[in-house]
Amino acid sequence: MSVASGLPEGFNPQSYDMIVVGAGYAGAVCARSLAEAQGWHVCVLERRDHIAGNAYDHLDDAGILVHEYGPHIYHTEDDRVHQFLSRFTEWTDYQHKVLANINGKLMPVPFNHTSLKLAFGDERGERLYQKLIATFGENKKVPIMELREKNDPELTEVADYVYENVFLHYTMKQWGKTPDQIDPAITGRVPVFVGDDDRYFPRVAHQGMPKDGYTKLFERLLDHDLIDVFLDVDARDLLSIGDSYAMVSGKPFGGEIVYTGPLDELFDLDLGALPYRTLDMEFETLPQDQFQPVGTVNYTTSEDFTRITEFKNMTGQVVPGKTTIMREYSKAYEPGSGETPYYAILEPETKALYKKYLDRVRTISNFHPVGRLAEYRYYDMDGVVASALDVSDELVAAHS
Repeated sequence: MSVASGLPEGFNPQSYDMIVVGAGYAGAVCARSLAEAQGWHVCVLERRDHIAGNAYDHLDDAGILVHEYGPHIYHTEDDRVHQFLSRFTEWTDYQHKVLANINGKLMPVPFNHTSLKLAFGDERGERLYQKLIATFGENKKVPIMELREKNDPELTEVADYVYENVFLHYTMKQWGKTPDQIDPAITGRVPVFVGDDDRYFPRVAHQGMPKDGYTKLFERLLDHDLIDVFLDVDARDLLSIGDSYAMVSGKPFGGEIVYTGPLDELFDLDLGALPYRTLDMEFETLPQDQFQPVGTVNYTTSEDFTRITEFKNMTGQVVPGKTTIMREYSKAYEPGSGETPYYAILEPETKALYKKYLDRVRTISNFHPVGRLAEYRYYDMDGVVASALDVSDELVAAHS
């Protein structure tokens, strides 16, 4: 792999078999897969000054390994994804746990046996828990809609408590909505876990953190003689879309293009901007070993921020006397502001708008939108990798 800032003088895109826009998961996985499987010479164009996309991590001034764009917790049930990524990293045995700060009490999320006793007192909480076991069985996630459907006043009380204290206010902050704007179908899926397991992903086969961090994983992923990475390059300055072909540097490109950026920005938002939520992240280094007992604490009933992440609790890094935390404040994304679009707002009208943009590239056989921005959807990390591997398979098959 060669990495450069900016394009070299005399840059010739036609010397490459594939151009990849974006050096996050979607782009990096496609680049590596096609360089290996097809022997293609791959050009990766990245707008930022670093690889790894939103998974980028680095040491801050205190020497703490932080996730620049918010916490990334690796977990997957997909064996193929896990086997692929495990070529480029070892994993820690980190098991993610989340607590909710509910009126000053820290309760496990998803709401479980311990949460019940903290919320309703030991004696009543235990009685409610035994009723949940008798009704639904043990070690099961039960949506609060199912609790309400039993027409049992006590189970309804549990459902209402979880809705009000775990879900409602947190969702209002996260998505900028009022209670009447929150989809009842989503509300009903909020779970109660009938059990004692307080892990956030209790039954996921593969979970942990990359032993040396995400950026190191990406360095190894892109470390191939046939991959060239150019940072600080906005592909929109080179790439344009015609009716039936893609132009790169003013000429039709004969190779394949994997595009991982927002489709609306590729067309200068001419049909309107696809809406997202973004995050303001406030980092703070504190003169203490530990700030909170777990990696993430959600502030569900108080504060303007949604959650606090403490990175040492996730990475296992040992740095005595110092720790770095991060507060997240959710807000609407403004196109062209330099902010990062994080969460697509998936409503019927926004999906319809995305489809209009997508229809404009469907006829271009060598243009492939991949990833959460280009596909305008929410993906966990493993979902992005799976999508990129599928597209890579399709390209290999098409050129075999």
